[in-house]
Amino acid sequence: MMLAMGAGIAQVTSLSSQHHGDTVLPADTVLPADTVLPGGEVAPVLPGENVLPVLPALRGLLPAGGLQRGSVVAAGCWSLLCLALAAGASADGAWCAVAGLPQFGVRAAADAGLDSDRLLLIADPGTGWPQVTASLLDGFEIVLLRPPQRPSAQLRRKIEAAVRRYASVLVVAGDWDGAAVRLRIARQEWTGLGDGHGRLRARRVQVVADGRGAWARPRARWLWLPGPDGSVATVTERAGDDLDAVAVSWQGRNTG
Repeated sequence: MMLAMGAGIAQVTSLSSQHHGDTVLPADTVLPADTVLPGGEVAPVLPGENVLPVLPALRGLLPAGGLQRGSVVAAGCWSLLCLALAAGASADGAWCAVAGLPQFGVRAAADAGLDSDRLLLIADPGTGWPQVTASLLDGFEIVLLRPPQRPSAQLRRKIEAAVRRYASVLVVAGDWDGAAVRLRIARQEWTGLGDGHGRLRARRVQVVADGRGAWARPRARWLWLPGPDGSVATVTERAGDDLDAVAVSWQGRNTG
């Protein structure tokens, strides 16, 4: 059952230990988590790695092919991308908390793959949102957060210290200076409309990722977000585009 809370939160205790699903590789196969498989896919995260799994379509956009514990991921404006980042781990048994998003849609979260039985919603954490965030990081493996304002460098460092201390993952709907990984929807195309008629059926988006260290070089991938069946998947064919090319300007306003 999904739990919803208001601005007040005294303490959140740890509800779940680490849990990883079975890998699709044979039992005797040993591959590092960032191994690239034929076709450009990243190897599934192996049990015991300090990484939370993500949906297959997102693996190539993240270091080690998943969400590294103790890290911050900035996902741009609130969108389905934020939910998709948490969906793989949620389906694998991770507990997820959402704070600062009163418009959060439980149905959309479930459609994206999040387990509503392992979901806590705090629509408005109030002025004490940093303390609320730290408590959530102690009790949940993934925290989706939209800060009410841009945090100061000192406050940001305190929250990042809590992320590392509790080995959780903080996914920020917005910008976050110093994030290990930053993802943005740079372009989008809707499908389903004909010549003035029809219904929107799916959306193709170009997601661009960069970050620190070896991830400083931007990389891009076209995804169905969502696809015609509501799922998140890689766009396998798209005429006139190199799906791995990064020809995106980071100037101006990004779409969500």
